[in-house]
Amino acid sequence: MKRMLTEFGMGTSLRRGDYTEAARRAVKDALWHNSINMAELFGFPKDAMQITVEIGVQRPDQVDPDAILAVFPYGQPSVAVREGGLDIARPDGDGNPTVIANAAISVSFDMERADV
Repeated sequence: MKRMLTEFGMGTSLRRGDYTEAARRAVKDALWHNSINMAELFGFPKDAMQITVEIGVQRPDQVDPDAILAVFPYGQPSVAVREGGLDIARPDGDGNPTVIANAAISVSFDMERADV
């Protein structure tokens, strides 16, 4: 596998304390920053993209990986969720924290080296 690009994103859940939604928004933030035409550029079908998704939130066990996978219309995504991101307490101390999630998305292809 040869990694061709990595994109970063950030997402939030301002009031509900929804770690999955914050993570989905972080992934969409990374994806929607640009149009990635890597598959077409190298003559691969879009399903050949190996997509590695890394999510950082304060409560990784609260993220539904299947909801993250559903964001991708093609390619072969895999999701890893680990501790990271940030929780910000409400000013009054009551209710859910504001959740901030970070995402890193890497796209790789199975490519042969041209110099061999």
